[in-house]
Amino acid sequence: HCFGAHRVLRKVNFTLEAGGCVVLTGPSGAGKSTLTRIMTGLLRPQEGIARLTVRRVGFVFQEPRLLPWRTALQNVLLPCDAHQAEARRYALEMLEAVGLSGAASLLPGELSGGMRQRVSLARALAVRPDLLILDEPFTGLDGPLREDMKTLIESLVGAGQAGSAMAVVQVAH
Repeated sequence: HCFGAHRVLRKVNFTLEAGGCVVLTGPSGAGKSTLTRIMTGLLRPQEGIARLTVRRVGFVFQEPRLLPWRTALQNVLLPCDAHQAEARRYALEMLEAVGLSGAASLLPGELSGGMRQRVSLARALAVRPDLLILDEPFTGLDGPLREDMKTLIESLVGAGQAGSAMAVVQVAH
C-alpha cells in the first residue's frame, strides 16, 4: 500500500486465529495503522487481497472519535442495536468495566481525555467483537489505569463471548 510515492506496506502476509493476540510495533509512519485499516476493510489495499472472516470487529482508534452531541452511553451504543434491552445492559456493563458507570449520561465535552478513550474502548467491546483492534488505545491513560484496561482486555480474550475466543491486534510504538 502506498500513500503517493511513499510505500508503507509491502509483501505482508498475516493470519490471526480466534483467541490470538498480536502486537504491531514500529516507528511512526511504518504502516501499523494502515495495516489495521486494511485488515478491517476500512481501507482497500492497492495491491493484493485482504480477507476478513469474522463477523464483529471492535476498533479503538488513536483518538476516541466520539459524537459530541451524544452521551457516553449513547456513544457506546452506536454500533449496537440501541433499542434492545440486552444491548443497553451490556453497554452499561462495559462502561462499568472501564470505570465509567457514573459517567453514562455525560457528554464527551464533560469527560477528560482518558475518560473519552475509555468510552471508546467500551464502545468497541459492546459489540462483543470476534476481533478487537487497538490502535494505541492507552496513550492518554496513566500507568495504573492503563494496566487496568489491559487486564480487562486479557480477561475478555479467552472468554468466548460469541462462541469463539476474541482475537486482538494492538498497535504500539
